[in-house]
Amino acid sequence: MLQASMVALCCLATIFAFQGEVRAHDDTLDDILDDATATEVVPATYAIDFGSGEGWKKDRFRIVPYGSFWADMIYASERTNPGAFTFFVFSEEVHGEDAFTIDARRSRFGFNAAGPKIPLDGGMQTGGRLEIDFQGEFVIENRAEVLLRHAYWEAKNSRQRILVGQHWDVISPLMPRTLNYSVGWLGGNIGFRRAQFRYERSGSHSEDLLWTLQTSVNQDIIPDFPAEPGVVRESSNWPVVEARAALTLNPQAGARAATLGVSGHIGETGFDFLSVGPPPPSLPPEDDTRLETWSYNVDLSVPVGKRAHLQAEFFRGRNLSPFLGGIGQGVCPCTRNTIDSIGGWADLRYDWSDCVKLHFGYGVDDPDNDDFLFGRTYNQFIFANFLLNVTRTLSTGIEVTYWKTLYQEKRLGLGLPADELGPTAPGKAVVVDWMVRYEF
Repeated sequence: MLQASMVALCCLATIFAFQGEVRAHDDTLDDILDDATATEVVPATYAIDFGSGEGWKKDRFRIVPYGSFWADMIYASERTNPGAFTFFVFSEEVHGEDAFTIDARRSRFGFNAAGPKIPLDGGMQTGGRLEIDFQGEFVIENRAEVLLRHAYWEAKNSRQRILVGQHWDVISPLMPRTLNYSVGWLGGNIGFRRAQFRYERSGSHSEDLLWTLQTSVNQDIIPDFPAEPGVVRESSNWPVVEARAALTLNPQAGARAATLGVSGHIGETGFDFLSVGPPPPSLPPEDDTRLETWSYNVDLSVPVGKRAHLQAEFFRGRNLSPFLGGIGQGVCPCTRNTIDSIGGWADLRYDWSDCVKLHFGYGVDDPDNDDFLFGRTYNQFIFANFLLNVTRTLSTGIEVTYWKTLYQEKRLGLGLPADELGPTAPGKAVVVDWMVRYEF
């Protein structure tokens, strides 16, 4: 912990040294952390924003590049998975040592494109987005591969939106305002990006109430058993279907409007089990296995006074590994049962000033222990961070997070070799993350 204390002191000293150069601006942490935020709940507010930049023009098209150079310095009192950011903590039986990381792979770059209007519903603006970062697969940390984040086309006006391509899930659209790249995934925050065809409709009965309906058909993503010998993952013969309905009070307030949404999804994941499964119960081979995935979810975003803002999500579902739930476990490899899970998260932002913001949050993902024989049974995180917008383009912040991951192994005493048994000891880690981001 001495190293963690030294890192924290250095970070705080640097942050306060910056304060003499601060000038106020309108950026919020939602702008700094990600583009999947509470402001994306209402179609009129989450469509592509080109700002004041001229960008590049070609015929009737306008292209505006954007990006950020982002680096983190991270200390963890115990090793976490995958390391440069945290999904969960390894059991102390596997890794009990601390770790230090410096990482720049979350730097991201992209461009927004605006095209001509099309003659539908009184005219719909067309556009698109392409965005990448460098969190793709790698063997050596400084040789990371490109990761496609967004690649979509859209047509929209104030009443409806049509979107085709890779974008965020419709369900559970909010993100905890943590500095961790994984924004609470596997710790209570479900939903990710995937290829989809999406339609949205919005309307109002008064100036103070806006309703939004969203639905999408999505590519089937199957993360379970990525390297399991004798298991072939395959898509189902129908897409994953998602839907969401939301009400927004005082929509003219923008990010300070209050929104309540309910959402859900249903789909299937597919496998060919080509060989006998692991013991017990050593299930026989099985072809074209189809396992249902579903969820129902609630999301809330509400201002608290003039300086604070609260947001939260709750989920309940089954076979949620495609949506980063169940602590990344959708199917038990021994019994081939799908795993039920429940969880959620909440966070509070406090605007100390126009350029200094504080955030506090908690998340938990709790799979049903009876649905699987071994693995992660509980995952939680508690975080607090301090964010300083030094200028319109430069920001820095420090975050302290406590993570706890619990494990089970029900196959003890059944004659399996010790090296085939999973850990049972918990993993607990304090993670200190200092970030610096320069954006354009």
